[in-house]
Amino acid sequence: MVFNTGAALLDAIVLSVVSREKEGTYGYKITQDVRLALDVSESTLYPVLRRLQKDDCLMVYDMEFGGRNRRYYKLTEKGEVQLRLYQMEWKSYSGKISKLFDEGRSFA
Repeated sequence: MVFNTGAALLDAIVLSVVSREKEGTYGYKITQDVRLALDVSESTLYPVLRRLQKDDCLMVYDMEFGGRNRRYYKLTEKGEVQLRLYQMEWKSYSGKISKLFDEGRSFA
């Protein structure tokens, strides 16, 4: 991707991915889902998950899967509020950028 991905956008994408699963989802699956939109590594995403947990946007629990524990992440109430804020901000921001691009096309 040509454009830089700031921390807020990455947080928003992770919260959105986690929000799709009512009972939560695990780290590897989050990584795979985020990669549908961005080219990021697991080493980039796990600090994001820890930060969102520290900020009380995500809760974490472990569940046994295939003889091993798998760490799951689930949105908290604060995380749901933060996601809605990010969604509103993104809609406004992306609309303004799209408008600039569209207006620029008419002058070409």
